Amino acid sequence: MSGGAEAGRKGRVVVADDEESVRWTLTRALEREGYAVEAVGDGEAAVAAVAAGGADLVLLDIQMPGLDGLATLSRLAEEAPATPVLVMTAYGSLQTAVEAMKGGAFDYLAKPFDLEELLLAVRRALEVRSLASEHSQLKAALADRRDFGGLVGVSQAMQRVFKLVGTVASSDVTVLIQGETGTGKELVARAIHLHSRRLGRPFVPVNCAAVPKDLLESELFGHERGAFTGAVATRRGKFELAHSGTLFLDEVGEMDAALQTKILRALQERVTERVGGEQAIPVDVRVLAATNQDLAAAVRERRFREDLFYRLNVVTIDLPPLRERMEDVPFLVAHFLRAAAEEAGREPPEVSPHAMDLLLAYRWPGNVRELENVIERATVFARGAVILPEHLPETLRGHGTEGREPGAPLAQPLRGLLAALGEGRDGQLHEHVLALVEKPLLEAVLARCGGNQVRAATILGINRNTLRKKMRALGIEGGREPRKGRDGDPDASPS
Repeated sequence: MSGGAEAGRKGRVVVADDEESVRWTLTRALEREGYAVEAVGDGEAAVAAVAAGGADLVLLDIQMPGLDGLATLSRLAEEAPATPVLVMTAYGSLQTAVEAMKGGAFDYLAKPFDLEELLLAVRRALEVRSLASEHSQLKAALADRRDFGGLVGVSQAMQRVFKLVGTVASSDVTVLIQGETGTGKELVARAIHLHSRRLGRPFVPVNCAAVPKDLLESELFGHERGAFTGAVATRRGKFELAHSGTLFLDEVGEMDAALQTKILRALQERVTERVGGEQAIPVDVRVLAATNQDLAAAVRERRFREDLFYRLNVVTIDLPPLRERMEDVPFLVAHFLRAAAEEAGREPPEVSPHAMDLLLAYRWPGNVRELENVIERATVFARGAVILPEHLPETLRGHGTEGREPGAPLAQPLRGLLAALGEGRDGQLHEHVLALVEKPLLEAVLARCGGNQVRAATILGINRNTLRKKMRALGIEGGREPRKGRDGDPDASPS
């Protein structure tokens, strides 16, 4: 396609996607921004296009016939390592994100995405295209496919976590994982280890809150025989056991000040000393730490050493609580059902619509761990092929519901609304009540999507133009408008 006289002034972009509508949409948008575009329908053609004419950037779909996106990414990393690659896929998962980032991708976009989002990623990739060569060095671990347990999610918050895991895994940088209890901090640490150069070496977890404080020093650094009462034999500590591998310090905020000093020395000097010993023992460990506390506040209150905080906080991964990523609940439920059914040697049961409504209405103070326990329990109690509300704990069945009908929580507010309206709207009551409900519904969905109209329309199950008309009619502001072409037509969003 021709993009006019200015096409190409910003660089050449190769678009690879097997959907013609997506290729057309992206080509049109990129050419209006001043890029020269070559659009192809498969991986082999993408590699050939880069080899023939070079490229400043490649937009690459993962799911394509023939040479798929990850295989194409590997080829590009070998043959054009300086060319940044933006990966696009409708299959957002930890495995895809990690493999894409480790394979050399500059960034990862989960469909459907807004064209504004894509164009911003394109500009960012071109600004730092020199990083593509560094990322391409990670391609050797591309084929490592592993089970990541309960670390599952399609939400934007979890996609960011997956990207960070893929980005930091290959280095030995210290990572601080923050999140509420039950959000999966150890799962993130294990995922980093499994995708690091230390794969196959020990992964040693220590829960600093579970070990008595007077024993934690011995647990971490070991002790010599006779060092204290009960020390009948020499014992190696966790630092020594994790040598050449990864040491995971969970709930690191629970350590006392004296132990924090010794941890800092071990990190800085890469040596430890057993309790009651005098010999410095060299250790080569990568340290990953986790906490459910606000360590920055603990530093201000002098409960945690500032120098140790900055030593641990080189890269931070913030895990969102489950209540802030409720769109992940059905995927987590399916994952835990498969795991529980496999352990019990049976086919995984289905979840009834009413039971799923209860799971989605609950706030999950115990986060993913609580959800996993609930599903394990339900699998035991559901002797048939379907999990029903009675198979769920009472805390869920009584949470936010009135009676046993899914719409019951709205009953009381509606009765109050009818009483307030009186008899003055006979003949128009249905239309009036729907209008009152529709505006807060649209506002809530738009707020959840950060104002992104494309995502909001997808969640609501309506056309984006319909959503925009309703927003204008209801006086709703704040949604991000789609980009417009020179002819005034809104861009179509790829899906």
